[in-house]
Formats: sequence, structure tokens, C-alpha cells
Amino acid sequence: MSFEYGYMFFVSVAVAMVAMASGVGGATFFAPILILGLRLPPEVAIGIGLITEVFGFASGVWAYARKKLIDYRLGLTLLVVTVPMALVGTWASNLIAAEHLKLILGMGLVAVAISFLRAPKPEDVNVMDAAIDETRGQERGETCLVPSDGEQICYTVCNKTEGRLIAGVGGLFVGMISTGLGELNGYFLLQRCRVPSAVSVATSVFVVAITALAAASGHLTQFLQAEGDVMTTVFNIVIFTVPGVIVGAQFGAALASRISQHTLERSLGLLFLLVAILTLGEVLL
Repeated sequence: MSFEYGYMFFVSVAVAMVAMASGVGGATFFAPILILGLRLPPEVAIGIGLITEVFGFASGVWAYARKKLIDYRLGLTLLVVTVPMALVGTWASNLIAAEHLKLILGMGLVAVAISFLRAPKPEDVNVMDAAIDETRGQERGETCLVPSDGEQICYTVCNKTEGRLIAGVGGLFVGMISTGLGELNGYFLLQRCRVPSAVSVATSVFVVAITALAAASGHLTQFLQAEGDVMTTVFNIVIFTVPGVIVGAQFGAALASRISQHTLERSLGLLFLLVAILTLGEVLL
């Protein structure tokens, strides 16, 4: 055990706070930090980010499960596609040249930044929820959930085939560059699939967590088979990042209640755009 990366505990606490408050996977932050800050190979940085993210997202899944907001049937129909695609992405990331992987990561971060900058305002989300309810009219809907607050939510999932295709692309990107699925799910579930926002967010967290676990397992297997001190480096970083995200996740909810979600999303959009420019600059300049 080495304390060389001890400062990553505090970095992880900060990352987890922002990630839990915004709903962004922690690996989206960790991959650029580890590549640009610690100069780790992209495939190693992405793997460490995913391993760390699994522990951070676990608390989110537990919280939404207790609120009974996860649509497990819908989640499983997406996981059937996202898990194998994540494993394909994991396998592909080990074959792609480091510079090309950085390029793909940079482009992925640009897409994430755009998704945040174009995120609907809370009042727009309320309008979409109201439209979903009006479209259903007096019909009961195919799926009904009874959250812990006792207010029943009924809806009918639309565009299922399109949703699986979109989620599959997101799963591929999770395995390859550690990000993309949550943002694509957010677009699909609420705007295209017509699932109420509360259920969309909870179900997306469930799908991203399981998909990240599959991708992280794939990367961990590759680390164990790698030559040299790769596994030692991974272990020396993860022993600080995992406790960091567990601690930071506890403060994330408090941060979310103090900061406007729309302001946070805009700020993260600008931050990811800056990080994307720096990442792409290393490759293109």
C-alpha cells in the first residue's frame, strides 16, 4: 500500500458531491482528471473511473430503491442491451491507440457538455410531465408505480426499440470512454419514451450503475492480465478514490438542495467543454 495518491481521497470527495448533486457518473470526472493530471494511459484512467463510479452510484440506487421510483422492468429491457455493449466497449478500448482513445473521450465530453448546456429548465420538465399525464388522459397506463410517498404514477412506455438502440450506444461509450449512457437515457426516457421525470431519473441511475459495474469488471479483468505494475497503480489509487466517493456522496444531496439544478447543469456544461478542449488539444496540437 502506497500513500502516493492520498490526495485523491479529497479529490474524490469533491467529485462525488458534484456527481451526486447533478446525477452525472463520477467516471466522467475521473477519466480526464487521471489522464490530464496524473498522465495515466487512457484505458487505465477510464477503468479506474468506472471502478470508483460503481461505489458512488450504489448509494444512489439504494436511495431511489427506498423511494420505490425505479421501474425495474423498463430498466431490465435496457440492461439487456447496455451490459453486452459496455463489455464490447471495454474490449475495444484496449485495442484502440491511446491518442485515438483520448480523441474519442474528448468528443464524448463535448457531447456531454452540450447535453448539459441544452438541458431543459425545471419548469420545462414540469410541462413535459404534465403533457405525459394529459396524453394518457383517463387511461390507466401499462405501468403503475406506488412511490414511498403513496402517490401513484401511471404511464405507458413509448418508442421502446428506439430506446434500446440509444441505450446500446450509451452502453458502448460507457465501456469505451466511461460516459454517455446517463445523458442519452435522460433524453430518451423523458422526452422520447414519455416516462415521468422522477421515474426517468431513478431508472437511469439503476441502469447506469449496473452497466458501469459490468464495464468496470471488464476493465478489472484486463488490469489483472496486464504486464508490469498496472494493477499496483490501480490499487494505490482506488483505495483512496472509493472511500472518497462514499463520503462525498453523503454530502451530494445537501449540495443539490442548496444550488439551482439548472445553474449546476450550465456550470458543468462549461466545465466539461473546457476539459474537452484540453483533452483534444493534447491530441491535435
